[in-house]
Amino acid sequence: MINDIEARGARMAQIWIKLAVLYLLVGVVFGLVMAATHHVEFAPVHAHINLLGWASMALAGVIYHLFPQAGGSRLGLWHFWLHNLALPVAMVGLFFLLAGHPEIEKYVIASSVVIVLGILLFAINLFVNMRARS
Repeated sequence: MINDIEARGARMAQIWIKLAVLYLLVGVVFGLVMAATHHVEFAPVHAHINLLGWASMALAGVIYHLFPQAGGSRLGLWHFWLHNLALPVAMVGLFFLLAGHPEIEKYVIASSVVIVLGILLFAINLFVNMRARS
């Protein structure tokens, strides 16, 4: 029998994967535009969109699909919101930082710390709530 937390975890897993696919599209299009315009100075943005957006979020979605108790837990929800609120800020901020706006650095640092906190909660969540489905 699936409880409310597991049902929420199953829904959240789908959301993680759908958002990951959006980041894949953004990362691929950004990489194409970057290559076509020869603005390779933005390669770190491209890499982070693909790593933290596509790869990390897709893996989180798959893991939360396999372990919905973790995905639907409070730690899972905190992980979701911290990651998904901070990642766009970090990526836009990094773009402007690399474009020559050093005053943006404090926002990149702050949002990066929030992403790391979300990933720390992900790790804690898995150690606490990762149970096989019955």
